[in-house]
Amino acid sequence: MATVDILAPRKPLPPRLSRGLTVASFLLPLLVWAAVSYLPFLWHPEREITVPGGVSYFKEGMRIDADRYAQELAQVREQGLPLPEAKKVNPIYLPAPHEVATAFYTAFTEAPQMRSQQWLHESLWHSIQVIFWGFTLSSLIGVPLGILCGTYNAVSRLNEPFIEFFRYLPAPAFGALAVAILGIYDGPKIAIIFIGTFFQQVLVVSNTTRRLDKSLLEAAMTLGANRLQMLFKVVVPGILPDLYRDQRILLGWAWTYLIVAELIGTSSGITWFITQQARYKNFDNVYAAIMMIGIIGLVTDLILARLGKKLFPWEKSRAH
Repeated sequence: MATVDILAPRKPLPPRLSRGLTVASFLLPLLVWAAVSYLPFLWHPEREITVPGGVSYFKEGMRIDADRYAQELAQVREQGLPLPEAKKVNPIYLPAPHEVATAFYTAFTEAPQMRSQQWLHESLWHSIQVIFWGFTLSSLIGVPLGILCGTYNAVSRLNEPFIEFFRYLPAPAFGALAVAILGIYDGPKIAIIFIGTFFQQVLVVSNTTRRLDKSLLEAAMTLGANRLQMLFKVVVPGILPDLYRDQRILLGWAWTYLIVAELIGTSSGITWFITQQARYKNFDNVYAAIMMIGIIGLVTDLILARLGKKLFPWEKSRAH
């Protein structure tokens, strides 16, 4: 049976091996997390008190640093008092996988402990709306401008130098200005998503447009195509598959700006949920919310990738 060189440059992998490596990419980090959480001989820098013994301030369920516990244990032993007992645990900010899985379920099934808190799905839905409007507005302006910059040098020289300068300015720096202009609710959050993606979007789309085979443009001009025909019958159809992939990548950038955007003005969305849960040290809920963002992003990208194969069946290269 022929062996497969898995490190051969750009060589397709057998389907079974490809699926196995995909599963391993998720399974390996999970195994490391489980090992750190459950194996007592690995990193467990704290002790959770199970029997207080002769230490007056020890309480059942209390967590204490391992070195401090050892000191207290030594003092109690010297004094002949009842010995405390404890089990090795990781810090509270690193819950075990089963605790996060439980929190993932209860966040959707049990009402929040305080009236000021939102359900996880309510927080997520609010954040999705912010992402949608910010990225949609960015795309409505950025994509056409990027195509024009990539097609016409005059438009490129007029816009890209300033955009190149502006894209280095951190979007969160405009938070106070956005609040002053748009108020304290969702307006400034959408504005930060817009600023964070628009300028990058113009440059990415213009670069994609420039990669279009120049012979197609020359052929169209030879056949007498006018400017509108050149744009809508040659340029846009020619770059559409690559443009679609660009938008998938840029959508991921929009999610990276979400946490910062939602800290501006009134606290809301998934950021508010994470902040509230961290404040009360419910780190299992924090991890569940963070993982939920990743799951939504991954599922969205997989759906868009599958849709892209339907829309552009002639494309042989896989969307990533």
